[in-house]
Amino acid sequence: MDTWSFFSTCLVSLWLHRLYVYSAVAFGISIWIVIQFSTSKPREKGEKPTGNPASSEGIEDKLVNGCATLQRKEVYVAGVKIFYGSQTGTAKRFARVLAEAVISLNVPVGVISMGDYDPDDCLLEETSSRNICVFLVATYTDGQPTESAAWFCRWLEEAANDFRFGKAYLKGLRYAVFGLGNSVYVDHYNTVGRNIDRWLWMLSASRIMTRAEGDCNVAQSEHGTIEADFEAWKAKFLSRLQALCRGEKKPCSGKCEKGKCKSPGKQSRESSDHEHGVSDYANTEAEELFESSSEEEADAEEAGGASSVLDVEDLGNLMRHMKEAKRGRELEEGDVGMSLTQENPGRKEEGGKREMITPALREALTKQGYKLIGSHSGVKLCRWTKSMLRGRGGCSKHTFDGIESHRCMEATPSLACANKCVFCWRHHTNPVGTEWQWKMDQPELILQEAIENHQNMIKQFKGVSGVQAARFEEAMSAKHCALSLVGEPIMYPEINRFVRLLHQHSISTFLVTNAQFPDEIR
Repeated sequence: MDTWSFFSTCLVSLWLHRLYVYSAVAFGISIWIVIQFSTSKPREKGEKPTGNPASSEGIEDKLVNGCATLQRKEVYVAGVKIFYGSQTGTAKRFARVLAEAVISLNVPVGVISMGDYDPDDCLLEETSSRNICVFLVATYTDGQPTESAAWFCRWLEEAANDFRFGKAYLKGLRYAVFGLGNSVYVDHYNTVGRNIDRWLWMLSASRIMTRAEGDCNVAQSEHGTIEADFEAWKAKFLSRLQALCRGEKKPCSGKCEKGKCKSPGKQSRESSDHEHGVSDYANTEAEELFESSSEEEADAEEAGGASSVLDVEDLGNLMRHMKEAKRGRELEEGDVGMSLTQENPGRKEEGGKREMITPALREALTKQGYKLIGSHSGVKLCRWTKSMLRGRGGCSKHTFDGIESHRCMEATPSLACANKCVFCWRHHTNPVGTEWQWKMDQPELILQEAIENHQNMIKQFKGVSGVQAARFEEAMSAKHCALSLVGEPIMYPEINRFVRLLHQHSISTFLVTNAQFPDEIR
């Protein structure tokens, strides 16, 4: 009883004086916090924390919002992929030699034959993979790629010239090219390597070094033999690869302005080679645009002078200049026509209407993958046709109408447009007219050549990686024709005969129109 009485008295005393107890505890904690702040030294910027020595290896564990996150050292080069296209085995041998040298640098490497690679599926992944893509390609007969590289080169060319891919399709891909050729064949020397380099650049891929060319002609080879040319290039490539792995940028002398190196050495030579390629492409592009631009636009440029900005108040003067220039051309053409008629009375009747496709337009459309028919028609393989040949999906006509895309022929009997849209993604490469004013080909000729050209383009997929044999055989017989390739097909005066001919050949039709020709639609 005495013990219990003592404890109860103490507890009651603490409870009655609890406010003093709380104050003492709070005061003690405050003193401890002040001592901790006053004795700790602030860490300087860049000072590494002490403790586990493993943290100095570039891998640290830090708590963020109560969770552990792992911070790793940034990887600038994930690996190297070496693509080769070889006929005699030289490029393949070089690819293996280069792979061994890259492995010695502890960099992952893969050696890939272009014949076993599907660029439509895999090449886009390289834009974000941080890999370096190396292309060792030989030029074969008449400047053509080897059999194993033929499909890769054809796909890359079409992608570079197809507006649907876009100019930034391969932005982020880093590459280097070494071409194998023989300077004895001057006209076709290293054509394939140069083309691959240009097409990749057109799709916004980035060169890590200037293209190199090996020469089988020992008399003209820079280092005596093609093997020596390759060894010299390999040494430069490995040096560049090591710099990239360290995260270094392109080396220069330090005298740079706005990203352009002014050093007089090797770097400037590489820059000039790159700029030369840029200017070549720019000139080609400019020529195409110039050849395909309308005469009215040319007159507007002449009337407007050097300034590309035109005030609304000056539109009246501009239109007057354009009308006067057009009237002058008509008078000149009339004088020429009269003189031709006097020299040859039958000439005016034969040449009264001009052909729709000019030589410049023919060259531009052929470069974009069109197979031209006669003077105003064309056919081209649709991307969905290529997709379904590989056993993949089809277009909306397959989804909604049951049309098999690999048996569909995309064509047009009129390459001319009815409008000159300001948002045209083809850069106005097609002729424009609100009515038919050109020579006309017969529908029988258009149908026959369309089927032949379509079958020839399908044949190019024989042996291509991923193409299914059954669908390849089916694709040789078109069962549907999409008259939607380009232009306004309903403008063709014999469109009804052409459609009936297609139906007689058991080919269904799908015609696209802007609905500007109601009489023709009826």
